Amino acid sequence: MDLEFSPEDLAFREEARAFIAENYPAKLRGKQDEGEELEKEDYLSWHRVLAKKGWVAPAWPKEYGGPGWTSTQRFIWSEELARADTIPILPFGINMVGPVIYTFGTPEQKARFLPRILSGEDWWCQGYSEPGAGSDLASLRTKAVRDGDHYIVNGQKTWTTLAQHADWGFFLVRTDPDAKPQEGISFLLIDMKSPGITVRPIITLGGEHEVNEVWLEDVRVAVDQRIYEENKGWTCAKFLLAHERTGIAGVARSKRGVEKIKKIARTEMDGDKPLLANPFFKRKVAELEIDLTALEYTELRTIASEASGRGPGPESSLLKIKGTEIQQRITELVLEAVGYYGAPYFRGFGEGDNEHPIGPDYAHRAAPTYFNGRKTSIYGGSNEIQRNIIAKMVLGL
Repeated sequence: MDLEFSPEDLAFREEARAFIAENYPAKLRGKQDEGEELEKEDYLSWHRVLAKKGWVAPAWPKEYGGPGWTSTQRFIWSEELARADTIPILPFGINMVGPVIYTFGTPEQKARFLPRILSGEDWWCQGYSEPGAGSDLASLRTKAVRDGDHYIVNGQKTWTTLAQHADWGFFLVRTDPDAKPQEGISFLLIDMKSPGITVRPIITLGGEHEVNEVWLEDVRVAVDQRIYEENKGWTCAKFLLAHERTGIAGVARSKRGVEKIKKIARTEMDGDKPLLANPFFKRKVAELEIDLTALEYTELRTIASEASGRGPGPESSLLKIKGTEIQQRITELVLEAVGYYGAPYFRGFGEGDNEHPIGPDYAHRAAPTYFNGRKTSIYGGSNEIQRNIIAKMVLGL
């Protein structure tokens, strides 16, 4: 989609493009090109570069360390990051708990946590989902019992992304078991090194250790690590999820994904012609591009709404639904395009020199990426739940 940019915005785009080209860590680029699994230090290396520049939290107010960008500049920045194929900044600190803290936190909490989120000194994880409380999050059972100036927390969380690296986690806990489900929940910040916390890996279909289950057994958490009022944590939870769902849309990176499909389909042959010349495959790509353009316009309307002072509303559910469906369709088309080359390679198959991926480089991660992408329509609130939100909040049903 072509947009009209002001001279100032065009100058910013050139500045952003040059900064990324000159400062993106070469080691990180090499690991991406080789398809290697990224480690904690890899994520932090790019985070620190952006933090030093003051660009790590594009949406934060300037008073809390944000760059003070306009909504258009934020859009341009996301486009340039996708264009350069940088790794995303992990959302748990910057995009999720950070806004909760500067919106609902006390001055002391803001001073304590926000600078360390910006610098990358504290790595955060999200303690929302439980084995019996996923889409129905309000049915969570992890409980926190008040004991003087502390809470004693017991329970289990699951699908906790990258918790094996986390310094801190933000957790939803039940502080009033007798209240209605949404009214008895509090929002706690918990040091992941606290006695009583156990993190156990869950290996994904793609073979990665990305998610975990977290057990909390008599974990002591200071009351001053509760954000907002006791039993009012659902307000923070909804606020956070609205920001998370908006970010999940991933329009800029999906646009890059479509270009990747086209590149592959120009290389892979269907008989004596490139796959992209196949009318059935070409139609799938065209339909994908049309839907992605519509999603981009919707995202721009949401950005404009935020620029006027309103936070993300129920439209974030629409962004989440369509954004994740498009992401899944991209992985499906990549797997379809590479064909049988996507089948033989799975991470960890064989050891050392015995592990030989078959086929072109772009096929090596097609299957694991496809498998991993099945989760996108579930996390952040499943798409079925998002449709219920739209039916109630938008359509009034």
